[in-house]
Amino acid sequence: MKWNDVLEVSRRFWRRKRTDIQLSPRFGSRSKKNLRTCDPQLQRLFNVVVEGFDCSIIQGRRSKALQDKYFAEGKSKVQWPNSKHNVLNPTDLSHAVDVAPYINGKISWDSCQCYFFAGYVLRVSEELGIDIRWGGDWDQDRDVNDQTFRDLIHFEIKESSDE
Repeated sequence: MKWNDVLEVSRRFWRRKRTDIQLSPRFGSRSKKNLRTCDPQLQRLFNVVVEGFDCSIIQGRRSKALQDKYFAEGKSKVQWPNSKHNVLNPTDLSHAVDVAPYINGKISWDSCQCYFFAGYVLRVSEELGIDIRWGGDWDQDRDVNDQTFRDLIHFEIKESSDE
């Protein structure tokens, strides 16, 4: 192939519609806003995660009203202010985040997809040296069948007091 042929192929490629080019995943405005309410370690982690696995930040910091609602509905096992989503000072950052995989153009609540996604997140967190706990393996024994409460989209910073 001659140089002019290469240039022509390149010109044809760039004239194509942009919808046929696969871009790497990135957060939308709502995910970015929700992630800004989280600890810098969680921000760093999920900004790396999204480069390799499309996902959506569902929630970071959680208000008292929402925490009370989730507790009453059984979506949380702890009351205000005992969740790592909760902060007493509204300018403080959450030590927990809810993140769901984004599959085929939509958020996936499928448990198999969530387990697969969590494995990816846990591996990236290890590589970055960020110690987290996942809501599908609260006791961190790598046995997901011994959990009494599964929160498959929940990730939190593991504190030394959590040992």
